Amino acid sequence: MTADPSRTLTLLTRLGFAARGLLYLVIGLLILRTGRTEDPAGALSVVAEGGGRTLLYLIIAGFLAYGLWRLSDAAFNIERHESGRKGLVERLGAGASGIVHLFLAWQAVKLLKGSGQSSGSGTQEGAQTALQLPGGELALELAGLVLLGVGVAQLVNAYKAKFLQHLEPQVASQPWARWSGQAGYAARGLVFLISGTFLVAAGFKERASEAGGMAEALAWLTSPWDVLVAIGLLLFGVYSLIEARYRVLQDVPVDGMAAKARSKLPI
Repeated sequence: MTADPSRTLTLLTRLGFAARGLLYLVIGLLILRTGRTEDPAGALSVVAEGGGRTLLYLIIAGFLAYGLWRLSDAAFNIERHESGRKGLVERLGAGASGIVHLFLAWQAVKLLKGSGQSSGSGTQEGAQTALQLPGGELALELAGLVLLGVGVAQLVNAYKAKFLQHLEPQVASQPWARWSGQAGYAARGLVFLISGTFLVAAGFKERASEAGGMAEALAWLTSPWDVLVAIGLLLFGVYSLIEARYRVLQDVPVDGMAAKARSKLPI
């Protein structure tokens, strides 16, 4: 009896949600216990130091599946987003999330080979590269505006608790699912707003040193906001673990996609 590839990808996607949750738990705990700020790539390095190769293999499998699932949603609307501009924006967001998590899988592969490292200045290095290109400052400003939009969307999601519609009904009605998700999305929204502001400033001033990602945004926060956001990110990790078990996932039609691709090949 052969395994259903669609079902296998869906199951591994749940592992991806769990891996995402683990990284956010690490990010939150690092701030609360040591004051150290990291982004997901930096948290991945911390996990690699303490978890060993087996855990890295699981994270790689999970993030590869999660990234492919997100990209499939962007391309084929497997999550059944509504038509129109709102649905298009949601699908574009799914595609961006897929790319980010495939990048994290690649980072985990590098760590497995012993060549990966945590770099808090990765955003500034990217900004420096962008500024060396024609129109680079405008590109940074646009990227910052996109992040600001994502931040607002995360805050709206936290306020309206729209994330609950993706959970199994018996779990979506539980208070712990609601408040963990609301705190998590609110914290992420604030981080995206700060990061977006940094990028806009970097583009406007044409200084890469003004740019910053999650690690820099968290380091910029002062007491008590740093602690509150850290707790929020910790709870987003908890909510990601809830999603790993209880999110309603639509199977990616792997067989149908493969058949469609074969039909377009020249005979």
